[in-house]
Amino acid sequence: MILAAAQTKPTRGNIEANLADHYRLVELAVQNGAQLIAFPEMSITGYERENAQKLAFQKDDLRLDYLKKLASENNIVIVAGAPIQIESQLFIGEFSIAPDHSVSIYTKQFLHEGEDEFFQSSFNYNPMISIENQKISFAICADIDNPLHPENACKRATDIYIASIFFTPNGIPNAYRDLQSYAKKHKMNVLMSNFSRESWGYPSAGQSAFWNNKGELVGQMNDSDSGILLAENNNDNWTTRVVKI
Repeated sequence: MILAAAQTKPTRGNIEANLADHYRLVELAVQNGAQLIAFPEMSITGYERENAQKLAFQKDDLRLDYLKKLASENNIVIVAGAPIQIESQLFIGEFSIAPDHSVSIYTKQFLHEGEDEFFQSSFNYNPMISIENQKISFAICADIDNPLHPENACKRATDIYIASIFFTPNGIPNAYRDLQSYAKKHKMNVLMSNFSRESWGYPSAGQSAFWNNKGELVGQMNDSDSGILLAENNNDNWTTRVVKI
């Protein structure tokens, strides 16, 4: 199994440019044998609050069509984030786009302070996927601040916990501490994807990373590059490498 965490530099409000980055990184992941690639929080739009409504995506949004095509043609799962409108409610969410063209939606369960002014939280959209008999669960940013989130993932027999985040340099040490702790306590492998350029006027810390289910940090990116962190499993031995763009 090979998983990829994408580390991207979002352009604020420029969905076309951000999608072009997604296409390049998906192609890079495919070239390196990845079966899944996960992008940061609200990766398609960049992190937004006040402007999220006008940038929002729908489940069957036509702007996802080329990602669906890439997933199908290359047998890869693509996990990409955006503000998502479901009926009359707006969520911080992500699309899990499968090779069979199916799309499942995960919505952020535990909102950061101030997000509740613009977004709803929900536990109703919480899919699991399976690759090579490994059960995969998802988290978005402040979800990982609440120990209940990984605990609930563990109760669902999660093997791999994927966190798509937007953490600043001040916050990233806490993210590392918590994700390492969750990996060890719940015996889950953890893949984390973060931006490496500012979004919403705040700096991002990069340092996308992977921990094995013993809580060992197997590999990470630096704070400034774009590219992918690849995590490969051979007989329960995980190794990582970075491919920059």
